Amino acid sequence: MNDKSLYSTLLANAMALCSKREYCTDDIRTRLRSWGAGETDIEKILSTLVRENFLNETRYASAFVRDKFNYNKWGKVKIAAHLRAKQIAPGIITSALNLIDDELYLRTMKEIITAHRRHIKAKNQFDLKGKLLRFGLSRGFESNLLYDLLNDPE
Repeated sequence: MNDKSLYSTLLANAMALCSKREYCTDDIRTRLRSWGAGETDIEKILSTLVRENFLNETRYASAFVRDKFNYNKWGKVKIAAHLRAKQIAPGIITSALNLIDDELYLRTMKEIITAHRRHIKAKNQFDLKGKLLRFGLSRGFESNLLYDLLNDPE
């Protein structure tokens, strides 16, 4: 297969992939490398995909934030860490995280912590708070919000 037809095939495969669901540039770059594309071809294909709006980092970040919060119940810290790992620009991450409604975010965090509280066995109140705090942090919620929730006398 010559270089021109390999490039065309890779571009067509990448376009087909991007038309099915949202991908970020890093995902497509990794996929192209696994298909055996050279670095110059990868950059040309990525620029074509961005120009043709098959790839859009802002759109990807918004969809990622929405899905991970609504379905996986992740907090902003964990979502941001995963987006940073995918080489998404910090400004895009911040604007995507701002799409989450603050009231809904706090209510979701409280529901998750309350649901988890029913399943925890703790020796005392201090131990219970520690376990709930660790659980909330593992879900990606901010420590200051968790402290406020756990210290609230309800």
